[in-house]
Amino acid sequence: MAQAASPTRTVILTVDDDPGVSRAVARDLRRRYGESHRIVRAESGEAALDALRELKLRGDQVAVILADYRMPQMNGIEFLEQAIDVYPGARRVLLTAYADTNAAIDAINVIDLDHYLLKPWDPPEEKLYPVLDDLLDAWRASDYRPVGICKVVGHRWSARSSGVREFLARNQVPYRWYSSDTPEGVRLLAAAGQDGERLPLVITPDGTPLVEPDDPDLAAQVGLATTPTAEFYDLVVIGGGPAGLGAAVYGASEGLRTVLVERSATGGQAGQSSRIENYLGFPDGVSGAQLTDRARRQAAKFGAEILTAREVTGLEVTGASRTIHFSDGSAIAAHSVILATGVSYRQLDAPGLADLTGCGVFYGSALTEAAACQGHDVYIVGGANSAGQAAMFLARGAKSVTILIRGSSLSASMSAYLVQQIADAPNITVRAGTVVEAAHGSDHLEQLTLRDVASGHTELVDAQWMFVFIGAAPLTDWLEGTVLRDARGFIMAGPDMTLDGQPPEDWELDRPPYHLETNVPGVFVAGDARAESAKRVASAVGEGAMAVMLVHRYLEQS
Repeated sequence: MAQAASPTRTVILTVDDDPGVSRAVARDLRRRYGESHRIVRAESGEAALDALRELKLRGDQVAVILADYRMPQMNGIEFLEQAIDVYPGARRVLLTAYADTNAAIDAINVIDLDHYLLKPWDPPEEKLYPVLDDLLDAWRASDYRPVGICKVVGHRWSARSSGVREFLARNQVPYRWYSSDTPEGVRLLAAAGQDGERLPLVITPDGTPLVEPDDPDLAAQVGLATTPTAEFYDLVVIGGGPAGLGAAVYGASEGLRTVLVERSATGGQAGQSSRIENYLGFPDGVSGAQLTDRARRQAAKFGAEILTAREVTGLEVTGASRTIHFSDGSAIAAHSVILATGVSYRQLDAPGLADLTGCGVFYGSALTEAAACQGHDVYIVGGANSAGQAAMFLARGAKSVTILIRGSSLSASMSAYLVQQIADAPNITVRAGTVVEAAHGSDHLEQLTLRDVASGHTELVDAQWMFVFIGAAPLTDWLEGTVLRDARGFIMAGPDMTLDGQPPEDWELDRPPYHLETNVPGVFVAGDARAESAKRVASAVGEGAMAVMLVHRYLEQS
C-alpha cells in the first residue's frame, strides 16, 4: 500500500489486484488530486479494508473509494459492501471491463453505487477527472466532517463508561460519545477488532484503541502529563482542587519550582459544580469547569507542572527532604509539601446502591450525564450548596427534580441565594425528613424506596437518576502514622493541634508550627482536608495562597 505523506488531507482510496493497474490509478489520481487529497492504494479487498479501519481509528476522512470489480477472494462489489460499514458517507466507484457492465448496473441497487468506470479510462481528463470532481463536490456538500477528538464507545448503563466520560470531561479533553449499539458505535468497535464485550473502547485522536483503560493509561494516551520532569522540587502540591490550584499559581509565580499532583482531575468537587454564584469577582456566576480551566492555565503559565492520574500513597520525611511515593512505586522529593487532597462524597449505605453506582446512581454532579436526564424524574440526596447547584442545573431539562434531605429544611446547610432559587423553580421539590432506604434495578436504577424519618413510612418511587451529595470524607488515609489527623481523618494544623499552647510531642523545632503547618515541619495543609476548614471555594483558594507564603517563611529559616 502506498500513500501520500500528509495525514491531514481527505483520503481517496483505490483498490485493484493488478499491480500495474493499481499504480496507474494512483498515478492519475495524484496528478490531479495529490495537492489536496491523500491517495491510498491497496492490491486486495482485505488490505483495503484494513487500511479503511486504520483510517477510521485515526479519525481521517475518506471521500471516494474506487474498487476494481474482478478481484480474487473478494470482488469489488463484496469489498464495497463491507467498506460501507466503515465509511458510509464515502462515494463509491466500481472499475469494470465492458463485459461486466451488467454487474455494475446491478451494484447500483445492491450497494448504492455512485458511479462505474470502464477500463481503460484514458484520457483521464475526459473519463476520470470529471466524474471524480462531481463526486468530491457531492461529498463536500454532505455532513461527513472529521472529528479530531477522542471517541468513546460504551454502554449507557456501564459504570466504567460513565467514569471515562467524566474523567475526559473534567480534564478538558474533547471527546464524542457513541453507544455500543448504534451503527457508528458498531463500526468503531469493528474497526478496532472488538466485539463489544469489553467496554468502554476509547479511540485517541491518533487512532490508538484503548480497551477498558484505567485512568493513568488514558491520561497518558490523550496527552495529559503524568510523569514529572525532575526528581526534586521546591514545592509539591498534592491535590488539584481550588486550594491546590491556588497554591500552584502562587508557588510558581513566586519562583518556586512547583509540581501539582492530582489523582483524577483538577478542580476537585468545585470543578464539578454547574454554577458558583458567590465567588468573588464573578457577579454573574462561573461554572466549576470554567474556573478550573482558568486556574489550571494560569498555573501552567507561571511554570507549574501539573501531573494527572497519579495516586500518592505515602509521605516520607528524611532530614530536610520530603519524599512523595506514588502507587506505581516511583517517587519525587521536595523541600516542602502542601496537602490539598480535598474530600470525597460519603457513600450512601443502603441495599442496592453499591451495585448501581455509575448505572443511574452517581456521587457528585456527574455533569456528563445531564443530557441523558432530559425529560426524566431526577432525585438528589443532600442539602449543601453542591446539591443545590446540581438541582438548579438539572432542572433546566429534567421533568422534575426532587431533593431529599434528612433535616427539616435546606436553610441549615445551604446558602440563602440557592434556597431562594430552588423555591422559585417550578419543577424542583424538596422532601424534608426523607432518606433513601434501598435502590432497585437490574442493570440500571429503576426504583427507590424512600423512608419518612419521623413516621417510618416507606414509599416506592420510579427513578432512573439519583445524584448523591451527603457530606465529605477526607482523602487522608495514606498519611496514617506520619501526619496528625483528627478522629474523622481531617488534617490538624497550627493552633488546632496545640494543647495549652504547646506544640505536638514530636515537634522538633524551637518555634511553634505555622498556622497551616502540620506536625511535620515543611508540610502544610490547605482547603477542605484541613480540620475545621470553611468548605468554601474562596476560602480554599485563600488557604492555598497563604500556605505558599508560609512555605517561603519555612524555607527562609531552614
